[in-house]
Amino acid sequence: MTEADCWFDPSCPYTWVTARWLEEVERVRDVTVRWHVMSLAVLNEGRDDDPEGDPEGWLWQPVRLFAVVADRHGQPALTALYRAWGEAVHTRGEWPDPAALLREAGLPPELSGVMASEEHDDLVRASHGAGTGLVGTHVGTPVVAVPGPDGAPVAVFGPVLSRVPRGEDAGRLWDGLTLVAATAGFHELKGRPHEPPRP
Repeated sequence: MTEADCWFDPSCPYTWVTARWLEEVERVRDVTVRWHVMSLAVLNEGRDDDPEGDPEGWLWQPVRLFAVVADRHGQPALTALYRAWGEAVHTRGEWPDPAALLREAGLPPELSGVMASEEHDDLVRASHGAGTGLVGTHVGTPVVAVPGPDGAPVAVFGPVLSRVPRGEDAGRLWDGLTLVAATAGFHELKGRPHEPPRP
């Protein structure tokens, strides 16, 4: 079995499409994905521009919640919360009630209080740094890492997808990604101009 790691910002709609693809990969390949928080707010700190259009710092709120859930409740809880969040925000286009989503994921609704507090920002920064430490800060979300030929992790930014590949299409993309990522000297691939995400 291959253990892969994905760093994600729950606010990114394209990352949600990639997450749905990774669920498909788990169905058609012997792969298990571990999820980790990445933060566009941290990534863009200190920039003169605001590529996410977030002057109020809203992007901090979800990643704080997700980092605390990962720290206190582990992978199954983080996965359940991401599924509930992604379905609400990215699939249905709703602004979620965090307490309701926590209940839906089987988590204490009072955890929603961490969203407005900087108390746990070190958890966000540590998780984010683990992901960008594999690829650099010139990328965005998601970051996917797989074991390389020598067992050490190799990581890429992406894939950035606008549609979810299903079945063997998902598996073939996985096979290609792992082959490219493990190639010595691999640096970058880019595709067509982006389309709106269709989760």
